[in-house]
Amino acid sequence: MNDQQNPGYRIRARYTDTTVTVYQGYGPHIGRAAARDGRFPPSWKRDRMTWIKPSFLWMMYRCGWGTKENQETVLAVEISREGFAWALRHACLSHHVPALHGDTAQWKRRLKQAPARVQWDPERDLRLDPLPHRSLQLGLGGEAAARYADEWITGIEDVTPLAHEIHALVRAGELERAAALLPEERPYPLEGDDLAHLCP
Repeated sequence: MNDQQNPGYRIRARYTDTTVTVYQGYGPHIGRAAARDGRFPPSWKRDRMTWIKPSFLWMMYRCGWGTKENQETVLAVEISREGFAWALRHACLSHHVPALHGDTAQWKRRLKQAPARVQWDPERDLRLDPLPHRSLQLGLGGEAAARYADEWITGIEDVTPLAHEIHALVRAGELERAAALLPEERPYPLEGDDLAHLCP
């Protein structure tokens, strides 16, 4: 059961007064260039949806601690909180919820028009086992992807060495030491009902 301190649908992230950190995994040809230059290289495909994740451990689940093909380079991307809020306001849930969307046709129209989409997947622990609460994945396409690449990014860091270090400690059974290295993620403050249209 989820309690009031740990609601099922809440964004948890590393953030400052002006930025929020999200994670992505790329092949070295994109990831290393992005970390070096602070922006994505020309080979980054703007016409594809790109998924950003505020949860470090969900990123580790998705990329296998930086071992999966084309996800060997794990990036921590700092983006403006204004941009993040814009994406949430313009997002649509990636699955149909009648109470939010009406009939299926209405939802499909909204999803097709929305430049961003949201899905909630079980958060993960250090062993990458599912937890009772959910983690936000935010897909950016079209206008949202362009804004992300050209306007929102304030910094890009290659955190692959950190991922490998934490993974090694987990494999050695050193869970307390591994947990101490995790980025600090706190409940993310939102304005008003910014998530109302995104919570099933």
